[in-house]
Amino acid sequence: MVKVYESNRPKTKINVQYKPEAACFQDFFVDSIRMIIATRRYNEAEKEQMSDSLNVAPSSLVVARDAIAVIVNPSSPDSLFTLKDLKEILTGKFKKKLIPVFDGVKATSTVRFIIDSLLKGDSLTSDAMAARSSTGVIDYIAKTPGAIGFIGISWIGNHEDPNQLSYLKEVRMAGIESHYVPGQYVKAYQENIYSKNYPLVRDLVYTLKENYQGLGFGFATFMSGEIGQLIFRRAYLVPQILRNFGIRPANIKE
Repeated sequence: MVKVYESNRPKTKINVQYKPEAACFQDFFVDSIRMIIATRRYNEAEKEQMSDSLNVAPSSLVVARDAIAVIVNPSSPDSLFTLKDLKEILTGKFKKKLIPVFDGVKATSTVRFIIDSLLKGDSLTSDAMAARSSTGVIDYIAKTPGAIGFIGISWIGNHEDPNQLSYLKEVRMAGIESHYVPGQYVKAYQENIYSKNYPLVRDLVYTLKENYQGLGFGFATFMSGEIGQLIFRRAYLVPQILRNFGIRPANIKE
């Protein structure tokens, strides 16, 4: 996304920092940070702090839909899970011992989503492990049959990306019980994210603190415009503004 934006505007340079979600919102109060992209909007307390500390009225917009993919070792006998199963795994109460693995055990968008949407007040098991990155999660699952990983679909969902195809030779994407059809198991494919048939779906949201037409405003406009939305689609996420695109069936080898 950034490379395309900069290539169309040779004099423009966007400095991107990749951080856990909580750190992104903390950094938003640094003067030089113009925009953050996360999986949630700011809350009322954060909005009030922005208004009081920065004297700005922030704006936000959902630009795409993302999902949490669940991955297991190829030799694992378990690859189909209900949400109840996942909650029991995450709290250490599942019938089999499976170690949950994340790209960190606090502050990341994946962990926050799991705590808010699945655990809903319950505590994450002390057996949960933190890898250094999403690729670290994939590497650990590839070597550990007794583990189960949770990562953003953008790391493993693009079946036209050679790197992501190589990951799918090392791990297996698990099926999660359909949001709409009990007993049917679906994977985090684009069509299931689009329809929300896959239950672990989350938004991708930008938050902008520019009240003028600066660099952040320009990039926000680009993401929400036709080219930006097509880039999200090409990355196998679901664009939220340009919604009139077709979904075609595909045969995917895993």
